[in-house]
Amino acid sequence: MRPVTIFTGQWADLPFEEVCRIMSEIGYEGLEIASWGDHLDLEKAAKDLEYVNEKKKILEKYNLKCWAIGTHIIGQCVCDVWDKRLDGFAPNEYAGKPEEIKKWAIRQMKYAPVAAKNLGAEVVTGFTGSPIWKYWYSFPQTSEQMIDDAFKQVVKDWTPILDEFDKYNIKFALEVHPTEIAFDYYTTKRLLEEFDHRETFGINFDPSHLIWQGIEPHLFLRDFADRIYHVHMKDAAVTLDGRAGILGSHITFGDTRRGWNFRSLGHGDVNFEDIIRELNNSNYAGPLSVEWEDSGMDRIHGAKESLNFVKSVDFPPSSVVFDDAMQSE
Repeated sequence: MRPVTIFTGQWADLPFEEVCRIMSEIGYEGLEIASWGDHLDLEKAAKDLEYVNEKKKILEKYNLKCWAIGTHIIGQCVCDVWDKRLDGFAPNEYAGKPEEIKKWAIRQMKYAPVAAKNLGAEVVTGFTGSPIWKYWYSFPQTSEQMIDDAFKQVVKDWTPILDEFDKYNIKFALEVHPTEIAFDYYTTKRLLEEFDHRETFGINFDPSHLIWQGIEPHLFLRDFADRIYHVHMKDAAVTLDGRAGILGSHITFGDTRRGWNFRSLGHGDVNFEDIIRELNNSNYAGPLSVEWEDSGMDRIHGAKESLNFVKSVDFPPSSVVFDDAMQSE
């Protein structure tokens, strides 16, 4: 069976060791370690083996493993168009300095594959940012040239980063997600083409960001099967009621008036059986990483329930053809 891990990004307000203790006691087999809070400093993990060994000792103490590290908020700063919200993702000394934030983010992302290698992980998950996300509605009009230029800019900015990933034989798995240059089926297809299907660059599959856009997650998974380098287990519920809109109405996550919300696993609309069948069909053997987000539920309760849910929905592929047993001798 595939190992069940949990992403620490939503737990980064707690010390790393405390998260390890909690998740070990719940029964998780490993962590997808976020590179913020005190969970992981990419530069230290790339340069200081003593720092890395301390992290490894804590993981070993709680019988946990690490198959992937997460760089979402750092990667976002590489290609995002700056506004004051981005200041919260970068060190305080770069606040209000878009070029400095971008340079910092590129440096950090170049440390990421070294940090992953030192930890024994094989994949770095994260975001790329997007120069054109805020133009998605196309009013004022978004020209084809603006879109073309944006994809080229992402390739230009990320190519030197991916060159570092190549050096250490580490994969980068983009989480297809609103606010990224690849946020749905066709933008993902185009981005992979723009990178000339570079092997280093793949996908962190997360069905929760697809389901509310009207995309069938298992079909996305089927068509991009060879690029699925990591899997998030995360649910969302679409609750359009005649008042709520699919864009969220600027209402905070968790508010039941919203047209959709992230939900703890098993409480949303994602068909995980179809997902498991597609993962089996593509021979995906990596971790199933719970990304727990549900503003309407206690997170310890949710982490426990989510682990049990993943174990209940995951199953191995068949080793026989069922009707072979129906043949006569």
